[in-house]
Amino acid sequence: MTATPEFFNVQPIDAALELLDAHWTPRIKTESLDPRRALGRVLFATVQSPINLPQFRRSTVDGYAVRSQDTFGASQSLPIYLTLTGRVPMGYAADIDIQQGEAVEIHTGGMLPDSADAVVMIERTHLLDNSELEVLAPVASGENVIQIGEDVEQGNIVLAAGRKLRPQDIGGLLAVGVTEIDVAVPPRIGILSCGDELVPPEGNVVPGQIRDINAHTLATLVEHVGGQPVLLGIARDTFDEYRAKAWAGFADVDVLVMTAGSSVSTRDYTRDVINSLGQPGVLQHGLAVKPGKPTIIGVCENKPVIGLPGNPVSALLVAHQIVVPIVKRLLGEMPRPTSRIQARLTHNMSSATGRDDTIPVRLSQQDGEWLAEPIFGKSNLIFTLIQADGFVQVPLNINGLRADTIVDVMLFS
Repeated sequence: MTATPEFFNVQPIDAALELLDAHWTPRIKTESLDPRRALGRVLFATVQSPINLPQFRRSTVDGYAVRSQDTFGASQSLPIYLTLTGRVPMGYAADIDIQQGEAVEIHTGGMLPDSADAVVMIERTHLLDNSELEVLAPVASGENVIQIGEDVEQGNIVLAAGRKLRPQDIGGLLAVGVTEIDVAVPPRIGILSCGDELVPPEGNVVPGQIRDINAHTLATLVEHVGGQPVLLGIARDTFDEYRAKAWAGFADVDVLVMTAGSSVSTRDYTRDVINSLGQPGVLQHGLAVKPGKPTIIGVCENKPVIGLPGNPVSALLVAHQIVVPIVKRLLGEMPRPTSRIQARLTHNMSSATGRDDTIPVRLSQQDGEWLAEPIFGKSNLIFTLIQADGFVQVPLNINGLRADTIVDVMLFS
């Protein structure tokens, strides 16, 4: 299918992503890993528990394993007396048989004898000598005991596919004996900068030149959300060099991101370069957002190709909304709630109808309430983002937001 969109016909981000999805089928690559090496990776295949957990009845407290009926009626003023017949060693099977009127010492996590059905906390007992136990409160059957399979039953789902693994997830997998899982391979995201004025960050800057920070801020964003950034260098402002570097990188990545060269200008070649990489080419040129209006979205031979503005604020904010979802699709990551808080605006925010405005804000607290102070600045001022804790989006058809409005602040994590 060949796309023939109108040049610079802006669309909302959601519509642009839907257009992308209509022309792109994500192919998730996988590998098998020990869970202990998989922190932050996305689980590809659902894991079911091969065992009951726990596999035996366990005490949740330090105390004494008993038959619950032997403690009925016990109180501080009228204790029950039991005979202490032994103890359950930690790490060993409980092969002690408890008869009527007997108890055995047990520790937290210890295995309950088959003939016991409850545990009396040590704080509710008094040991009179080495063999006589004074019980000062009754226990019900099952009290202070974890039953077999109470944590997870054999065959139950431990973790569903699409889960980004946290420390507790890894602990859960190891607890049921799962030592190999299938996870998504981090997609390779190629990042190519373009512009005669750009030099590497470590380079000497002469008048008229600027350091290329976009490639590196985008790379860290990609890495943060689980992708593998591939820096493709800087192309000069000629179509041939731009296309040559794009083509060389395109063959080795899952997504190609280009910065600069996306404006409507005779010196901007991004649109033509994307169209030269394969079908269907450019799908959308222009987003109904500020900053980031001149963004280009394309698909070439089933690979997303994104042209971002050169201004660092525009590039990074649009990447949060376009590149991050693409990386998550290539990981198979299931949707998760966005980290956000509610805060009260300290100043008016103006906007134009027909576009989504993304405005960085600085957060502070006053009398227990979060305040969001807008940080206004031009889209090439990276320190407007460095000062920000998150951003507020002004919806498409709203003229702005007044001071004292309660807003959702999407946090930079």
